[in-house]
Amino acid sequence: QLQACGGGLVQAGGSLRLSCAASEGTFSFYAMGWFRQAPGKEREFVATIGQIGDTTYYADAVKGRFTISRDNAKNTVYLQMNSLKPEDTAVYYCARSRYYVTSRRSDDYSYWGQGTLVTVSS
Repeated sequence: QLQACGGGLVQAGGSLRLSCAASEGTFSFYAMGWFRQAPGKEREFVATIGQIGDTTYYADAVKGRFTISRDNAKNTVYLQMNSLKPEDTAVYYCARSRYYVTSRRSDDYSYWGQGTLVTVSS
């Protein structure tokens, strides 16, 4: 089970840090990812991190502004979001991959958190 938190309302240019805690002990075996879904749009990839945190990939839209990280001792993955824009407004979901390697494909993820809403005002 994945529990995401940290969303909220922030002004453009501001920052938020999302957290996602896993309740099961195999967290460190798998890659993790963040996806988002804006109103009226399909879910899209945001960022992914490998099993031990040494490999990360980002969507072009967030590259240079967002940072994904993980703490395997705490079974938690984070998404630090800086320089937020109104177009970043969405429900953000964390997900656990089926594999230890990173992936941008939502089909490669087998467990999903409940989502946390991020709203960026202009």
